[in-house]
Amino acid sequence: MNPSQLIIKKRDRHSLSQEEIRYFISSFVKGDIEDYQMSAMLMAILLNGMSEEEIYWLTNEYIDSGVTLNFPESQGRCIDKHSTGGVGDKLSLMIAPLAAECGVMVPMISGRGLGHTGGTLDKLESIPGFQTQIPLDRFQEIVRENNFAIIGQSDNIVPADRKIYALRDVTGTIESIPLITASIMSKKIASGVDALVIDLKVGNGAFIGTMEHARQLAESISKIAMDFNKKIIIHFTDMNSPLGRYIGNAIEVIEAIEFLKGNMEPDLKEVTYQLVADMLILAGISENFDEAEIMMDQAIESGRALERFRKGIELQQGNPEVIDDYSLFPQPKHKIEIKAHRSGFIKNINSKGIGYALIDVKAGRKQTKDKIDYAAGLKLLKKVGDKVTKDELIAEIYYDNDHGNKAAKEIENCFEYSEDEITTTGRLLGTHK
Repeated sequence: MNPSQLIIKKRDRHSLSQEEIRYFISSFVKGDIEDYQMSAMLMAILLNGMSEEEIYWLTNEYIDSGVTLNFPESQGRCIDKHSTGGVGDKLSLMIAPLAAECGVMVPMISGRGLGHTGGTLDKLESIPGFQTQIPLDRFQEIVRENNFAIIGQSDNIVPADRKIYALRDVTGTIESIPLITASIMSKKIASGVDALVIDLKVGNGAFIGTMEHARQLAESISKIAMDFNKKIIIHFTDMNSPLGRYIGNAIEVIEAIEFLKGNMEPDLKEVTYQLVADMLILAGISENFDEAEIMMDQAIESGRALERFRKGIELQQGNPEVIDDYSLFPQPKHKIEIKAHRSGFIKNINSKGIGYALIDVKAGRKQTKDKIDYAAGLKLLKKVGDKVTKDELIAEIYYDNDHGNKAAKEIENCFEYSEDEITTTGRLLGTHK
C-alpha cells in the first residue's frame, strides 16, 4: 500500500478498510511511515471524521500494537477512571488511592500534558524519584499489592497510541472525536479493566467546548465500550474555570495530598466523590452513592487513603516523605502577585488562556522535546463568584524563566468581572444515558 494514497483517500472523505488502518498504524509504529505522513493523516481524520467501524478498527489496532494485561483475580473489581483533560485537573491523584482503599483495583495508564492541559504523568514525576515508566510485570505486582498504580504508555502497551498521542499534542489534532475515542479506550482495554468511568470535561478549558460535541464523544466512546464488552459510566463536568485552586505540576500534587488529608476544595470533592462512587458501584462494592460516600469519608478521615497514596509513591520509587514535607518538591525561584484590575464579582476565569500562559513558564510543553519546570504554576486565591475590590490579590504565578511577567499579564486578562453577584453551580452537568 502507498501511504500517500491512503492520506488522500481519507482527505477525500472516504472510509478506510480494516486492512488499510492496520497497515498505516503498524507501519508507523515500525518507523516505515514518517511523522509528517502520520500528521497529515491525523489532520484528515480531524477534518473528516471516521465511521464507527473505522474507530473500532483503529482502537483495535492500537491495542494489538502491544500487549494486553489481565487481572483475573479482580472478580469484576478492576475499574479505571479517565478524564478528557482540563486545567487544574488532578483528579486521578485522589481517585486512584481513594478507590483503591475502598476495594477497587485501579491499573491506571495515563498520559502527559496535551495542549493547554496538564498530564497526570508530569504531575507525578514532580515527586522526587517517582517512576512512571516501569516494567509491566512490576506494574501488575504493584496493583495486586496496593490496589493501584499509575504508569505511562510503554513500548509494550499501546505503543501506537503513545507515538500518535505525542504528535497530536503539537499538530493541532487533539480535538478529533475518533482519535480521542481510540486513545482512551485502547489504553483502558489494554490495561485489563472490567469497567470504566469517564470524566468528560466541557467548556473553554476543555478540548470539548460544547455539550453537543461532548455528547457526540460520549456516544462514540459508549459504542466502542459496547463493542469490546466493557461497562461504562460517562459524566459531563464543567471546565469553564480551573478545577481546584492550583494549576501546575508539583503544586497540583500538593493539592491532591491536602485533599487526602481532608482539606478539600468543594469542586474537587464534588467530582472526585461522584467518580469514585461510580467505580464502587460498577465494582459491586456499593449499591448507591450514599453508601459509597460513607466508605469514602471513612477512608479519608481514618488516614488510610493518604497512606495508600504514600505506599503507592514508595512502590514506584518516589520519595514518600513529600507527604509530610512539601519543601522536598521542586521549588520556584520567583513569584508574581496578580491583582484585580477592577472591583466586582468574578464572572469567568478563562481556563484555556491560563493553560497556555503557563506553558510560557514551562508548566507545559510547546513541543514534545520540551522539558517541564515542575515548580512552575499558578495559585488561584479567588474563584468564580467571589467578590473582589480593585487591586486585591487574586492569584500568584510561580516561575523560573524570563517569561513570568508576560504570563502574569495574560493570566490577569483571563479574569472577567461583573457588577452583579454571580450565582455559581456545581461541576457535574449530567450523565450520558
